[in-house]
Amino acid sequence: MPSIAISIAKGRTPQQIRNLIDAVHKAAVDTVDAVDENVVIVVSEIEHEHYSRGNLTIKESRAGLGNTAETANQK
Repeated sequence: MPSIAISIAKGRTPQQIRNLIDAVHKAAVDTVDAVDENVVIVVSEIEHEHYSRGNLTIKESRAGLGNTAETANQK
């Protein structure tokens, strides 16, 4: 039974999330011969303040803040 966890930044529509679930479900069935009803998918939507890449949150990146520890510590 494949159990698939997806973490994604908030901001997608419910239909986009549904399409993602559908595509991942189909991929699991097609590639590892998973039984359709045994595929479990959990999508966790992460707040932009809680999602970081390169020590810069999405919120900071969109605000045009620099990528330094000093910037992160000012929050």
